[in-house]
Amino acid sequence: MIETRVLSEDDWRSWRDLRLAALAEAAYAFGSRLADWQGDGDREERWRGRLAIAGSHNILAMLDGQPVGMASGVPTGHDGVVELISMYVAPAGRGRGVGDHLVRTIEQWARQVGSATVRLAVVRGNENAWALYRRNGFRDTGELGDLMPDGVRREHFMTKSLVG
Repeated sequence: MIETRVLSEDDWRSWRDLRLAALAEAAYAFGSRLADWQGDGDREERWRGRLAIAGSHNILAMLDGQPVGMASGVPTGHDGVVELISMYVAPAGRGRGVGDHLVRTIEQWARQVGSATVRLAVVRGNENAWALYRRNGFRDTGELGDLMPDGVRREHFMTKSLVG
């Protein structure tokens, strides 16, 4: 059974451990680089600050007591729109419904805070993520986002309406 743990700033160590694992194992999927969060970037106040984004909802998915997935919902500055960010499922959680669980949990939170739309960014080539998001009702908007750290690929935005 997948359990969800809602995180506060005080859970920064748990968030940090899985986030660093994500950036090491799946660097191709993130706009952040592992090197940016190590060394001088690996500071308690920075991790706490990440979990303290105003209006955010940060979660870990647990299997057998071990963290195997993470995601955050954050406000966007556009009325009724939140963004799903920092989504990751560790190899131990893949193929076990963890990704679907994380997406549904962020959608539930989005509805609770009155959002009508969830938005996310995903890169081409991350076919498992594209399949997960499509399976959960997200559609490509055709809008391109930021350049990835490789300086070549760009994020693509997907949205899902929570109305109706």
